Amino acid sequence: MTTTTTASWRGVASEEQDELPEKVSVLLRERSRRLLGDLLRPYRKKIALLITIIVVSSAAGLSIPYLVKVGIDEGIPPITRGSGPGVLLTVVGVILVAAATQALTRQAFLRMSGTIGQSVLLELRRRVFDHFQRLSLSFHEQYTSGRVISRLTSDIESIAELLQSGFDALVRAVLTMVGTAVLLLVLDLHLGLMAIVPLPLLLLFTRWFRRQSTLVYRRTRESVALLIVHFVESMTGIRAVQAFRREPRNQEIFQQLNDDYRSANAGGMRLGATFMTGIKLIGNLTVGGVLLYGGWLALRGEVSVGVLGAFLLYLRQFYEPMQEISQFYNTLQSASAGLEKLSGVLEEEPSVPEPRKPQPLPQGRARGRVRFENVRFAYVEEMPILPGLDLTIPAGQSVALVGATGAGKTTLAKLISRFYDPTEGRVLLDGVDLRSLDEPTLRQAVVMVTQENFLFSGTVADNIRFGRPGASDRQVREAAKAIGAHDFIAGLPDGYDTEVGKRGGRMSAGQRQLVAFARAFLADPAVLILDEATSSLDVPSERLVQRALRTILADRTALIIAHRLSTVEIADRVLVMDRGQIVEDGPPDRLIAASGRFAGLHQAWLDSLSS
Repeated sequence: MTTTTTASWRGVASEEQDELPEKVSVLLRERSRRLLGDLLRPYRKKIALLITIIVVSSAAGLSIPYLVKVGIDEGIPPITRGSGPGVLLTVVGVILVAAATQALTRQAFLRMSGTIGQSVLLELRRRVFDHFQRLSLSFHEQYTSGRVISRLTSDIESIAELLQSGFDALVRAVLTMVGTAVLLLVLDLHLGLMAIVPLPLLLLFTRWFRRQSTLVYRRTRESVALLIVHFVESMTGIRAVQAFRREPRNQEIFQQLNDDYRSANAGGMRLGATFMTGIKLIGNLTVGGVLLYGGWLALRGEVSVGVLGAFLLYLRQFYEPMQEISQFYNTLQSASAGLEKLSGVLEEEPSVPEPRKPQPLPQGRARGRVRFENVRFAYVEEMPILPGLDLTIPAGQSVALVGATGAGKTTLAKLISRFYDPTEGRVLLDGVDLRSLDEPTLRQAVVMVTQENFLFSGTVADNIRFGRPGASDRQVREAAKAIGAHDFIAGLPDGYDTEVGKRGGRMSAGQRQLVAFARAFLADPAVLILDEATSSLDVPSERLVQRALRTILADRTALIIAHRLSTVEIADRVLVMDRGQIVEDGPPDRLIAASGRFAGLHQAWLDSLSS
């Protein structure tokens, strides 16, 4: 079994603790970087063009303070000891060209980066949705719907913010800082050295911020995930919440989770405020020191006024990007936490993987012969549900499974549907191991109808053709007629075009079940599994469905799990299960005559009808 794999990565990805082990943190970072690199790889040429554009834009911006220096030193008469309006006008013209170049390249960058970012997000959402659908039932039984929604909403939104503004801020900040540092040293070596003296302190301060922000934003992502989980589960189970007057307690839990999320966000804001104000303070102190020292040098005639003016402008450009980098770190850490969660999901392998070399069925289409060969299965290793089962169901035979709760009836059905794989042994369809069949072949051959069949938003017809999207309207109606659902559907306000509402909320439980039967009949599987499929029907509906079941089950292998023995009566064969073993096996009439367990169940059912 591989369910422990799911639990292990979830424990890492969702762990609520102040500090993860260093090896785990490194693993999470490498995994998220690998995902981001894979998403960006198709756009390498466009990214290279973007870098070229931003380099031109940064160069245009960096040239302006130097042009100011030229304008002051060469174009203002009191300073040049002559008349230099021509030089001044030329410099102003060049500055306007530089400003226009910066604006145009900036616009081109934003438009192109926005297009790339949206394409990446489109691909990421597609991958996550597709992967969630392909992951095995064991994963979804452990991974709550709230966390699924969190992955597709808040986590992807954090990455969207990074792609839309984060990289732009980082590239511009780095280019500006490097270019400014070089120009400061070129303009005046002494002033330049003085300006970069605080750089080691800045680097240490930035390193501290990076480490702290990693912890803060990982906590923030987990807090919002828990908040979404509680909200989704409360709204999904709103009937039970209101029926048991659970609202006050749910509100208390939500308030606590909401407060945790607020605290996590407040911690991030405090951290960002500390870093930004620290950078601002260091920058202002440096500007003050350079102005004092530069003014002294200017009075002595060792530097020109233009150089000092350009120097101060460059210093402003040098420290402003540090604040942009702090904002980038905020965005990066939030996105990194989201990427860690998403990469963990995308690297999760299905516990029932697709075969590398699928094997075809002997006759190209399933006939429906099912065999269990020494099948052992356990959801938890120490607690086997099926300790070792051997069973053969001939093609076309209807088999009813009865037994107490926990006897293994539904587990057996899940193994035939390959929602799980056996821990040991094999489950065969027409002599082929289910693990050797590809997904489309298996899903076409085996269909399960459960007690709580899910109806999707859309019309009644859409839900009936769910398993066969290409079916015509005529085929949909014939399927509904075959199982006795046509009359009630025709009586709906818009007939087959009636919207079923959220989860079929506009229909009764019995009506939803009849639609599910019509869906299964239209899919035309070789093996049909009915897991408590008539338990939600009232007596008239059940009788109607039982008549239809004889049509549905004709020439089809069927596995019927039911506590209502009225449903069992239509079966060719009854299997009584106890603790994962078959304790009685035979036609219903013969088992009733044998006075065994099934006979006792049958008599109790008759007594309940007469009482």
